[in-house]
Amino acid sequence: MTDQELQRLVETISERDFGKPFRHQAVFNARLKTTGGRYHLKDHHIDINPKMLTEFGESTLEGIIKHELCHYHLHLAGYSGQHRTKAFQQLLKSVGGLRYAPRLATQSKSKPKRILIYQCEQCGQRFVRQRRVDTTKFVCSRCRGRLLLLQIREAS
Repeated sequence: MTDQELQRLVETISERDFGKPFRHQAVFNARLKTTGGRYHLKDHHIDINPKMLTEFGESTLEGIIKHELCHYHLHLAGYSGQHRTKAFQQLLKSVGGLRYAPRLATQSKSKPKRILIYQCEQCGQRFVRQRRVDTTKFVCSRCRGRLLLLQIREAS
């Protein structure tokens, strides 16, 4: 599906399900990784993740378009288009849009977590961290001694 076909589809869904025209731009945005689509408040255009069409099909794409159109029409009508508002939830339910985009296969593969174990040179206090600590800047919180990296483990 091209951007022009997506634009026509969004315009059709807007007229059919919302009874209002869609007068802005709808495009595919391959840089979207964790979301199905995005509505831009400043210029009112809609970005759609192309993987939603390729991995899940046209019905999922339509649900995502309806979700973004709920943001669009509520915002243009002067209401808050936030997910938590009653108006958004009711409009989304009435048009049959998706509340959440399905998880992509690339999202479910999480890399294993690292565990870093530091030890104070003076008092022997151990610190377990998930992020690396700059040992030239940070010191032991108990005695202000120098920290040494003991080991790095892969956690499941």
